[in-house]
Amino acid sequence: MNKINKNIMAAALTAATIFITGGCTKRADLYPQAPSKFTPDVTYTSPAAFKAALATLNVSVRFEYFGDSAPLLTESIFTDAAVEGTTDKTTPAQDLNARITPTANLNSDDYNKIGRYWSAWYQGIHDCNVILSRLDNIKWPSDADKNLVKATALFHRAYRYYRLVHEFGDVPLLLKEETAVNTGYFSTQRIVILKQMKTDLEFAVANLTDANAKGDISKGGAAHLLAKVDLALGLFDDAIAAANVAINGPYHLMTNRFGIVAGDASKNIIWDLHRPENKALGTNAEALYVVLDRETLDGATPNGSQVMRNCVPMWHNGTILTPGALKPGISDKVTEEFPLTLWYGRGIGRLRGTPYATKYIWTDNTDLRHAPGNWMNMTDLVYNSPAIKTSDPAWYGKHLEQYTDANVKQRFLNGAKDTIRAWFGWPHYKVFIGSGPIALDKWWSPPRGTNTDWYVFRLAETYLLRAEAYVWKGQTALAMDDINKVRARANAQLLTDPGKVNIGTILDERQRELYWEEPRKTELTRIAFIFAQTGIAAYNGKSYNIANFSTSNFFYDRIMEKNDFYKNPNVVTNSGNHYTISPYHVLWPVPQSEIDLNVNGHINQSKGYAGAETNIPPLDKVVP
Repeated sequence: MNKINKNIMAAALTAATIFITGGCTKRADLYPQAPSKFTPDVTYTSPAAFKAALATLNVSVRFEYFGDSAPLLTESIFTDAAVEGTTDKTTPAQDLNARITPTANLNSDDYNKIGRYWSAWYQGIHDCNVILSRLDNIKWPSDADKNLVKATALFHRAYRYYRLVHEFGDVPLLLKEETAVNTGYFSTQRIVILKQMKTDLEFAVANLTDANAKGDISKGGAAHLLAKVDLALGLFDDAIAAANVAINGPYHLMTNRFGIVAGDASKNIIWDLHRPENKALGTNAEALYVVLDRETLDGATPNGSQVMRNCVPMWHNGTILTPGALKPGISDKVTEEFPLTLWYGRGIGRLRGTPYATKYIWTDNTDLRHAPGNWMNMTDLVYNSPAIKTSDPAWYGKHLEQYTDANVKQRFLNGAKDTIRAWFGWPHYKVFIGSGPIALDKWWSPPRGTNTDWYVFRLAETYLLRAEAYVWKGQTALAMDDINKVRARANAQLLTDPGKVNIGTILDERQRELYWEEPRKTELTRIAFIFAQTGIAAYNGKSYNIANFSTSNFFYDRIMEKNDFYKNPNVVTNSGNHYTISPYHVLWPVPQSEIDLNVNGHINQSKGYAGAETNIPPLDKVVP
């Protein structure tokens, strides 16, 4: 592994202190606190200080992926691909119609992380604006050095606004450092914000390089984000041009074995690509933007990533019964003869993949992303509890039996007491964070997933973004070629009929490739906006418009087409929750506390939620 300077994290923590305690720095919302002695005037006095601040911006991107009930779980459950799998509580976001309101708990492990997204993105925007507003306060070695810092800050601000406008819609646009408490914010049109972000990202692409250190943003990464913004604006030719910057740069899909276990013939390129030790390797030419998080670095995520805890089924605690005597069949101790949790991690099934994501999209048996050893099915596990050596000995060491879902009695007879939380397949190659010297999972036993680097942008997604742009333009043969580049690397059967390529094809391939990488709700909402903005008919035969976007949109129709949990009213959790979703969930509610504090302005509420009846026209231009 290439050497990473531990001082990166130390510098980031120093800069975090500046941001958190600095003059007029906001708390976990839009509203600043009183100044302290750690003001930007005192601390932003050298190029090194600015670069340390940029390191903090990278650290603040990674919050989304890691921790118990990581925020990306909330993004995922507003989609076709997953639901909240926690079945022993009534509070998780399952009955979205009841749980997702402006005054609800919007920031808790046992509820959801909508409010966490709002506060984290605006904290980052504030931090970017501090950097951008103070660039002229010091002497730079060269204009190129200054522009590199500016470009990086502009990328980070654009990244956060790209997410905000596809999570919440029209939101306040802040483009400069605030030096006094402001309670007079107004919402700005989403399109206006995106146009500003396009301008900012064009500067970023022009001034960033691809010779960046791993963990920093690259020219290719900025071009990747620009392609997304261009798509959101309906500028499909521009999106193709932006994607080409990355695709034609010094990047390529990794197709040959590499990294820590490259010599292990039982593994393959898909396994290599997602080893924690390989993501930030200098030889990994597919990584456009990676966030660093390791046990060996100062400032690592407390208690580790917990990715396995979030994404692996909860098969322990007597959930899986033997088919014979109906005895608890699985132990989670790492000392068992068959140490399942050591091999696969100890999960609690928070991210419950839908049948669409775990079964229906896997249409051939050659795809390495769903191959034995990379993908795990419950029937790959064995009954390992020592107790059944005497209580039901015929089943000890045998593979789990497939359950059927005809009725509760049959589920018990086939050995699964909770088929929502405990019985589903998962991409072991993606979520197994416990292999190698930087991933020993010192935090927990059984292991939940320790610290790990993570992809934010990968070239595989860039190809799928360009393919999407081609689909919008009706150039489906070119789209098919790009999709096939991703499929070929995975040894999947290639598509052969351009006439069958549509936005659904893109979404299917994104799900196969980008599990726990893409913010899928953000991308589904972006695509829904494009359908509404352009009037292009969707593959379902429907056309959409902006006027009734909150009541009729592709986002909702796609979810109800593919997500068996939301479309089946008879699905119920052990705690009695049903799974519901509505068209207005295409956007999340702005936390009511943010609106209430804004006494001298007006932040609009997303349509469909209480308070939206008082909305006023959002700003239709950038206000200095």
